[in-house]
Amino acid sequence: MHILKRLGVGLIFLGSTLGYAQDASQLTLDKIYNSREFSSDWMGPVRWIADGEAYIAFEYSETGLELARYTSEDQTRSVFLSAAQLTPEGGNGPLNLEDFTLSDDESKVLIFTNSKRVWRSNTKGDYWVYDLDRQVLSQIGKDLPESSLMFAKFSPDNSQVSYVSDFNLYVENFATGQVRQLTEDGDRDIINGTFDWVYEEEFGARDGFRWSGGSSHIAYWQLDASEIKNFSMINNTESIYPEIIPVQYPKVGEDPSSARLGILDVVTGAQHWIPVPGDTKQNYLPGIQWVDDNTLLIQQLNRHQNHLKIYAYDVSTEDIRVVYEEKEETWVDISYPDLSANGWGDNHLTLVDDGEAFLRMTENDGWRHVYKVALASGEKTLLTPEDYDVASMQVATGKHLYYIASPDNSTQRYLYRVDLKGKGKTERLTPDEFEGVNTYDIASNGKYALHTHTSALVPNSVRLVSLPKHSTVATMMDNARLKQKLTTLNMPEVEFSKVTTSEGIEIDVRMIKPTNFDPSQRYPVLFHVYGEPWGQVATDSWVGAWNVFLAQQGYVIIDMDNRGTPCLKGSEWRKSIYRNIGRINIRDQALAAQEVLKLSYLDEDRTAVWGWSGGGSTTLNLMFQYPGVYKTGMAVAAVANQLTYDNIYQERYMGLPQENREDFVAGSPISHVEGLEGNLLIVHGTADDNVHYQNQEMLINKLIEANKQFDMMSYPNRSHGIYEGRNTRRHLYTMLTRYLMEHVPTNDAEIN
Repeated sequence: MHILKRLGVGLIFLGSTLGYAQDASQLTLDKIYNSREFSSDWMGPVRWIADGEAYIAFEYSETGLELARYTSEDQTRSVFLSAAQLTPEGGNGPLNLEDFTLSDDESKVLIFTNSKRVWRSNTKGDYWVYDLDRQVLSQIGKDLPESSLMFAKFSPDNSQVSYVSDFNLYVENFATGQVRQLTEDGDRDIINGTFDWVYEEEFGARDGFRWSGGSSHIAYWQLDASEIKNFSMINNTESIYPEIIPVQYPKVGEDPSSARLGILDVVTGAQHWIPVPGDTKQNYLPGIQWVDDNTLLIQQLNRHQNHLKIYAYDVSTEDIRVVYEEKEETWVDISYPDLSANGWGDNHLTLVDDGEAFLRMTENDGWRHVYKVALASGEKTLLTPEDYDVASMQVATGKHLYYIASPDNSTQRYLYRVDLKGKGKTERLTPDEFEGVNTYDIASNGKYALHTHTSALVPNSVRLVSLPKHSTVATMMDNARLKQKLTTLNMPEVEFSKVTTSEGIEIDVRMIKPTNFDPSQRYPVLFHVYGEPWGQVATDSWVGAWNVFLAQQGYVIIDMDNRGTPCLKGSEWRKSIYRNIGRINIRDQALAAQEVLKLSYLDEDRTAVWGWSGGGSTTLNLMFQYPGVYKTGMAVAAVANQLTYDNIYQERYMGLPQENREDFVAGSPISHVEGLEGNLLIVHGTADDNVHYQNQEMLINKLIEANKQFDMMSYPNRSHGIYEGRNTRRHLYTMLTRYLMEHVPTNDAEIN
């Protein structure tokens, strides 16, 4: 790895910025990543109860963690579960509460603790139930291995709890304590009630079973992953002999796991399979839900992901019929990538009109609009007719749909509501004072919401508001400590603008200017990129401490969003990247950079670009395809070869390589390495189960073949996020900062 080779005053300068600066108004990496003085506050989970008239929240008392109950209207507080009540019999203290849910009648609390990581999240653990009527805390699944239970949930009648352990479904009766195993065939290949890696990663699917409303049946997914090839990762550090870690991972072009849906009779244990039409391998089943005790809605998406069918299944007659179809020449989204949307969920369709209709966001008419679809007839009613995109749906009450949009500025997000009859006037509810990005957790009655706000120089804050007037009832988390610390700093200016490329494409630009900015000076530029359909970067949201630090060192940091990113600019903007990843997005970024660099205060000879994941891929392509624009690049966890990535994501946006392999090749960075002229740092975790480390090694081989010099860093046993292990993030960002300062200096006299 190429490290600094500076002497004298330059080394002293770097030491002070990377360590502890004398000037309290200046940030250092130690303050950000070691002492964490500038980290954001965290708010634990909050659960609405009483139809939104009250809520339960995590709180710490003198005796430990407890659950507190607040009335929404006047904030009357009471202890819902005390630390003593959360302490098991004979225990030394309360459970380390990680999450909780309540039964429908709010008489029992399900507590999740002692968790272990599965893929990206900690979804295995232990579950306990506190019975508020009996005042008893008891562990469920206690005879099963420690930290092995997944997705425990109450039956609607609150008499039982169901969960997954070791790929099988179980139910446990509260009255009798009886535990029954409902499926017997689960193993690493046959997956019951949960999902494989790719369903979770690309459909946000984790919990794979659903109780019927009458608590008599459970509908569930069964995946057959027996033909999915293993990708082997190697742990070289835990012992003198390497450990091979197999991950079932279907690469682009490989068949996915076959999927089918079963219904279990909880009383008799009887099971039958739902006759969903179509090949079980060439169709995905991203969503199922009960409409009533006899009717299931089933979402089916074809392998190309451009044809969605929604079926209604009658359990008693076993009749299945199509109630809705949607086709695109590009792709159909099940969940929509937006900064206002939660990327993980059950993919449920929002039911309205007492279960007689559902809501569906679609882009068939050029904008992302919300339609109401009648279950009986399939008749569609357009609820959001305006010529702008809906970013995400929030909640539907008996009368209104609440949704997020930003008709005039794609960098921001605001709350709107509209009448569910399709005849009312659209209302914006977010007040003007909350300029920036706003997200909401709205109670089912639509009267209250947890409102989170941020803007470029303002970290997240959370408040309880009453709707529709949006009056603040209480401040839940204001990040006061961080905001106070920021007042002690020399802060940069953030400017939003647009630039039009030579091809007439208008691009959003977020520019963080150096502190004490002087337009008569010339500054080095760091472009931060993502560039693919799953992320937007030029947003009016908190820029983060590292960007503030870089601005204090004299860098201009620029974020821009090309075509194909999930900006609120219409379907053509987003869908134009189909079969064009690595080409259209790269051209947009480079042409926009050329225009931005015409500003007199930007030094076109001191330019760098960096990004992570898809942003790492974009960084590589920019360095290889436009070496005259970008002099230095830092690519983290990049997809160097599109043929190595998973089938659902890559096929959704690029098609199947069996049909258009040339597009995958043309868009892959490894196809363009001979264009490298500048300084390149590539970084990857060897245990990355998302973008495999093989991408780094494939890229290295191509660079060596082309006799291109580069720098690299591998992080042993770190995943895609490169955060595991003591000091990892501090080390990573110190390395990135040093590389940037070495190759793109801010002050030639001091650095050279």
